[in-house]
Amino acid sequence: PDLAPKHVEQIKALARKGFYNDVPFHRVIEGFMAQGGDPTGTGRGGSDLPDIEAEFSSPSVARFMRGTCGMARTQDPNSANSQFFIMFAAASSLDGQYTIWGEVTSGMDAVDKIKRGAPGSGIVTNPDRIRTARIAADIR
Repeated sequence: PDLAPKHVEQIKALARKGFYNDVPFHRVIEGFMAQGGDPTGTGRGGSDLPDIEAEFSSPSVARFMRGTCGMARTQDPNSANSQFFIMFAAASSLDGQYTIWGEVTSGMDAVDKIKRGAPGSGIVTNPDRIRTARIAADIR
């Protein structure tokens, strides 16, 4: 929340209402990232919440490294909504261009097992899905 408070609030709100449950990782590129958060599985869908203004971090503050969670968007920097990606490896080309909202602190071995998509496009046939998304602070 110190880097991207609006994005973190949106992710929390969506997770709390069950939006991410059973949502596929529709685009997964080996050595790059796994993208999910679109209930249609097409890469074009989102939630009914408003899009979020960019909260880009300077590369001197935060960088896209293995395990970094970023928000997907269109060419419009202020179009992030529900789609996100988890990095398999560092990608300095994304630094300062996409919002970083979190990082994998444990379980990267599970992320590494997400089914990969087609070479080039990363589109996944019969994709792995998020079983249940929960906010750790809410779990008692």
